[in-house]
Amino acid sequence: MKRIFLFISLILVASVTVCAQSQDRWTILQDGSIQWKPTRNLPHEDHVEMSGQMLSVVLRYGVDVQQRFHLNRSLVFPMLRMKPNKTQNNLKQRFDVNIPAMVTVDDQTLLNEVVQDITFNGIMRVESDYGYIYRRKELKNAIHVTRILYPSINAPRYLEEYTFKNNSQNPITLRVPEWRVTYTTPEEAGVYGAYRIEASLSKKGTFILKPGETLDFYAIYSGKKVSDDVTEKDNTAFSRITIQSERAGRQALINQWWENLVLDTPDPVLNRMFAFAKLRGAESIYRTKGGLMHGPGGEAYYAAVWANDQAEYINPFFPFLGYDIGNESALNAYRHFARYMNPEYNPIPSSIISEGVSFWHGAKDRGDGAMIAYGAARYALARGDKEEARELWPLIEWCLEYCKRKLTPNGVVASNSDELENRFPAGDANLCTSTLYYDALRSAALLGREIGVSGKQLATYTAQAKALESAIESHFGYEIEGFHSYRYYEGNDILRSWICMPLVMGIYTRAKGTIDALFSPRLWTNDGLLTQAGTETFWDRSTLYALRGTIAAGEVEKGMDFLKKYSRRRLLGDHVPYAIEAWPEGNQRHLSAESGLYCRIYTEGLFGIRPIGLRNFEMTPRLPQEWNYMNLNKIRAFNSNFDIHVSRVGEKLHVEVLQEGKSIIKKNIEEGKTIKVRL
Repeated sequence: MKRIFLFISLILVASVTVCAQSQDRWTILQDGSIQWKPTRNLPHEDHVEMSGQMLSVVLRYGVDVQQRFHLNRSLVFPMLRMKPNKTQNNLKQRFDVNIPAMVTVDDQTLLNEVVQDITFNGIMRVESDYGYIYRRKELKNAIHVTRILYPSINAPRYLEEYTFKNNSQNPITLRVPEWRVTYTTPEEAGVYGAYRIEASLSKKGTFILKPGETLDFYAIYSGKKVSDDVTEKDNTAFSRITIQSERAGRQALINQWWENLVLDTPDPVLNRMFAFAKLRGAESIYRTKGGLMHGPGGEAYYAAVWANDQAEYINPFFPFLGYDIGNESALNAYRHFARYMNPEYNPIPSSIISEGVSFWHGAKDRGDGAMIAYGAARYALARGDKEEARELWPLIEWCLEYCKRKLTPNGVVASNSDELENRFPAGDANLCTSTLYYDALRSAALLGREIGVSGKQLATYTAQAKALESAIESHFGYEIEGFHSYRYYEGNDILRSWICMPLVMGIYTRAKGTIDALFSPRLWTNDGLLTQAGTETFWDRSTLYALRGTIAAGEVEKGMDFLKKYSRRRLLGDHVPYAIEAWPEGNQRHLSAESGLYCRIYTEGLFGIRPIGLRNFEMTPRLPQEWNYMNLNKIRAFNSNFDIHVSRVGEKLHVEVLQEGKSIIKKNIEEGKTIKVRL
């Protein structure tokens, strides 16, 4: 009897544990922010990155078991380069300082902080209550402190606003110290000489607050070249900023991103995860001496562009968002890669680094030519700008020829490694590179027609794509671990997450077996796909590709089930609110381009948009069975502004495309059918 009781007790404990682990830590607010009220499952710590054009900051924050807030700020100045001028040698500085702890109330430090809530929408707000001793007795919840944390949108500074409110029944005396910290780097250590990092408070002195009154001040953390110093009287950071305009500027940008390319579905979690993905994808762009450069971030990757993160992942997304700076950064990235075209067809470097002055090619050819050709052709089509398309054509053409010259006797593309840069085996020719080249050929044939390239050349591209599709099937098609799917390279007999790539590129020959393999216990975990079955490593990028490809292939319900689980975990779980890079490498950094891949699950997977011209596209919408509608509003692609509305009418889908508010297409189609749209 005791054994039965013990067994039942263990089951109940396990059930409670699973339930607790599945509960959301954060909730969605009416204005689209997410909020955490830290009353359970403490202590808890997390980290989030925020970026402006001249600075990025990673906030490591948390709440302990007494509900006290702690914060460590890691500042990165991408354009303050350190020697040697390599990829990760940006000026960095961490600040672990508790500003409220420096302020005294009636000559005492504040006591027993209790965090009420933390809210995030691209700006972090922390609301806390403190006590203090009054006549030998602690008055709890007597002082309310609000922290507001965010980067400047176009200056090398990070800001923290503080508001102290007297919630007690008595007047209080606040003393704010004169606080200023300065770090100066050795002149010989910096590419541009010595740098100065400063942190200081905007106010100092003694302030008396009556009951209900407030005191506002802010902290500013900044970095600059010492040679940029101006006259002493103008040398304070506070003389050059207005705190209201700083926050208003950040909020205006967030609003701009959230108010364009708006996902509207019956699922609020997906809607908000999409909104946050737009934010993270768009904010991480830096104004370097080599022009605007989108950077992955993560305290490591700035003022540089990569053939995968930028050229392949996020650049083809920017036209849909209509963010001018995003589009400019995309075009600039391709221009940087184009500088390395050569008549000998030596490989283009994997990354252009250090504000464009150098390059990194440490993993040799990763299939970068295929990545660039794929991304540039997709970007040019979606951008809808003929002059940009003509400018990008020589780069696309060169990369396609490069890939052609790398074809093996089996007809697939050889490369030294893949985008995981030898972290896992990739053989001499991998599935990812060949499928990217396949789609690049198809897109190039469509783009070339728009800018007057000869029909003979375009027909050659089309024929090469067909031949490559056959070669992919014969060389990579494989019965692997019991699944009718793909091997990632010759000799590979263990499931890999990147077997999803044929689905992403519209090759569905082995769709069922591939999807079954992806979502089998061998690969799928609570955090998405394992890079290789039997390991613990996961990278979000392959998970995001797999979800997109699965939905595009018509396995909508299975894809949506896993997309919902993934999105809820990333948006409302323990590490929020963005897609991440990897684990254990990088400790799940919020790298930026992954958020572009998340958005493309919807534009190219759920709505099935594929550019086929500068002003036209084809669309295969995939409406989940439990939804009656899905809308994608204020799409800025194809040099236009339009909406797509999809709803269910009996056994068919009703598709309406509206341009400038006027309906240009209304059709009832069978599920899985494709329609063409010209704007």
